[in-house]
Amino acid sequence: MFHPNWKAKRKEILHRDMHRCVHCSSDKDLQVHHRQYHFIASEQKFRLPWEYPGHLLITLCESCHSKGHNKYKVPTITI
Repeated sequence: MFHPNWKAKRKEILHRDMHRCVHCSSDKDLQVHHRQYHFIASEQKFRLPWEYPGHLLITLCESCHSKGHNKYKVPTITI
């Protein structure tokens, strides 16, 4: 289902956030959210999901993740 590199990064972020949603503290249906996306201009492609530094990834429950995406657009940064 997930690429092995994403599984490792996801596990790292979930562990860091103590397997809790950073917004509501739920421990159910956890997902790792990218706070921004990076478009690499020289390569004309987006950075791979597991290549982001930890400070740009947070643990959210499915409900908070969905609400956040409905309320805010994740910024895309060209690098």
